[in-house]
Amino acid sequence: MARQGTVKNAIFLMIAAGLLALALAGPALAQDEGDTAGGVDKFAKVQATSDSLGFGSSAADSLKEIPQVVEKVGGLMGYVERSPLGKTGAGELFVKGGQFMWWLLIVALVGFIFLIERLYTLNRARVNTRRLIGTVITTLRNDGVQAAAEECQKVRGPIAAILYSGLQKADKGRDAVEKAIATAGTIEMSFLERGLIWISSVTTIAPLIGFLGTVSGMINAFEAIAASEQVNAKLVASGISEALITTATGLVVAIPATIGYNYFVSAIDRFVIEMEESSAELIDELERLQG
Repeated sequence: MARQGTVKNAIFLMIAAGLLALALAGPALAQDEGDTAGGVDKFAKVQATSDSLGFGSSAADSLKEIPQVVEKVGGLMGYVERSPLGKTGAGELFVKGGQFMWWLLIVALVGFIFLIERLYTLNRARVNTRRLIGTVITTLRNDGVQAAAEECQKVRGPIAAILYSGLQKADKGRDAVEKAIATAGTIEMSFLERGLIWISSVTTIAPLIGFLGTVSGMINAFEAIAASEQVNAKLVASGISEALITTATGLVVAIPATIGYNYFVSAIDRFVIEMEESSAELIDELERLQG
């Protein structure tokens, strides 16, 4: 009997809850019916606002015609966008530039590494050539060939290396000295020019990747135009922004690399001139002593 009373109470409560819900929903339904009967449609109200903006004939149609310009970025680029770096100006430009920005970043890192390496190496190779050749010739006159060769070993750089190679062949005659100097000069030149091919590649590849990103951005812009029934500025802004950012980034990477490459080439040319002058003075001094 107790169980039957509980069941009856539960049924009564369910019926009461249903009647209460109908009572609360009644005024709302009546209001909707009144609006429809009076010729007032809620979508029509939205239509007026949408029509003033130049969209479709109804709010539902207008929403379909609005282009989905902003999309959630995923993958590694999404991680950059959500990181503190992505909140900076450079980070925002990196994200807007698209996937080709990763290739430009790799090229920029390669160029930066070889620029620093060549700058360090060429600065270490630079010596006071006039003082070196003066010391070598003075030691050669006073203490002989072996002492002059030891002076060359105390100094780093390509000029000291070719003078040392020439002194090692001093007892073999002029031809042997010239051949030794030429061989040492070739080896030192390859050492000085090592890595320049990578810097030269950066000056060429970076703008090409930038232009490739430009083409990709324009393709995306035209695809968005083709997929939409109505064209507006926001529709093509993303693709055009990607195109311009990648082009600018490619040039920003290539310009410092070009400046560095030209500087290193001019520095190597100065080394070549100094090596030729120093080797010529050494050969003349050896001939004078042996004559």
